[in-house]
Amino acid sequence: MKKSLIASALALMMAVPAFAESTDIVVIGSGGAGLSSAIMATEAGAKVIVLEKMAYFGGNSTRAEGGMNAAGTKQQIADGVTDDSPEIFYKDTMKGGHNLNNPALLRTLTENAAGAEEWLLSLGAKFCHRMGRGGGQSKARSHGPCDGSPVGIELMRVLGERAAKDKIDMRNLNQVTDIVMKDGKVAGVKVKTPEGMKTIDAKAVILAAGGFGANQAMVTKYRPELKGFSTTNHPGATGDGIVLAEKVGASLTDIEQIQIHPTVIKRNGALISESMRARGGFLLNKNGKRFTNELLTRDVVSANELKQPGGVAYLIVDNSIYKKNKMLRSYVSEKLMTRCDTIDDVAKLIKADPAVVKASFEQYWKAYDQKKDDLFGRPEMVIRMDQAPYYVAEVTPGIHHTMGGVTIDPKTEVISKATGKPIPGLFAAGEVTGGVHGGNRIGGNAVADIVTFGRIAGVNAAKYVGK
Repeated sequence: MKKSLIASALALMMAVPAFAESTDIVVIGSGGAGLSSAIMATEAGAKVIVLEKMAYFGGNSTRAEGGMNAAGTKQQIADGVTDDSPEIFYKDTMKGGHNLNNPALLRTLTENAAGAEEWLLSLGAKFCHRMGRGGGQSKARSHGPCDGSPVGIELMRVLGERAAKDKIDMRNLNQVTDIVMKDGKVAGVKVKTPEGMKTIDAKAVILAAGGFGANQAMVTKYRPELKGFSTTNHPGATGDGIVLAEKVGASLTDIEQIQIHPTVIKRNGALISESMRARGGFLLNKNGKRFTNELLTRDVVSANELKQPGGVAYLIVDNSIYKKNKMLRSYVSEKLMTRCDTIDDVAKLIKADPAVVKASFEQYWKAYDQKKDDLFGRPEMVIRMDQAPYYVAEVTPGIHHTMGGVTIDPKTEVISKATGKPIPGLFAAGEVTGGVHGGNRIGGNAVADIVTFGRIAGVNAAKYVGK
């Protein structure tokens, strides 16, 4: 009886026909790249539908913490940084990416990031320029919430409010299973929805589905040595957009380039922002000693960290940062960082010799006073780090960003593996793409990437559909 009922139910489900609708553009993914593209396309006159497979909107963009890099902004200049430029930004990023970055894509990023940041300001973003260099940067070019809170929350607030104002059709729990092609051109998507399978006819598709940092099988396929590493990514970062693109013949770029971040809480994958080090924080090993220039690129700091006892380190920041930084205060309230009233308390927490820990602090103070770090050559210490209490987190490298993905050109057109030419009607932006960051992403460049290329994708997709 039960078997017959199940069979009848299955037959009924299979008998429900897939239903269809049409639009100009489908955007796959609702993070910073997806919403930036949807807003630009909508305001150009296109009808847009945003599809998100998760029960919530925003993806990894909601987890972005540090800031948004841009060179030559009005805010940066007003803050006294008058000697930065897109060209210096380009050189820093190319060096940080081990010269694997696609030059044309990198030029597009560095020359347009300031305009993207200014656009966010025009939408109401409460961004300020932030002093303190991130790893691999020769100038202070980070921008983010003035109160030091995570950049992603403010980014998605602004984009979400604009999308609502523009009445953009946004749907969660809608997973795209296939991109439909007709006569060699994009013709729509097939979607698994709560009501069943559906086809949406569309003239163009923008892939903004993010990377694959939460897909352990995919990560270890390309980088077996990363098996077992924790991840900072949200659960939906499983590389679906890359798979969809491959199915319609897209080329991939730098797919094996996967970044690990040096300051991750192993027990839960929580990220401690690189901005804590940019603002003056330093790292100690289990013996209570500094072991690296904390402002080197993430891959180098991570590699140095893994060489330390237990493959862990302790990030130390002081009360001068705590008083000014909302994000740090949230780390403490969430018990990701522990308060230590004295240096001896720091030593007790990390179970190191107090004399060794004190000597490490004194070495840093001397480096600050002399503006020269004789031990590791750290180029900048914006504070002396001598204001107790101190705040400490045990950290280890975790999977953070996938630099590789779908091959695009500067117009964000997806490139065919077979022909080397754009696939008509298919665009992509954000972490789903490869080539922008090369072999290592500089902290603060992801938000610049998703907004810059998201905007470009929206404009060009709208032009493609005749708007």
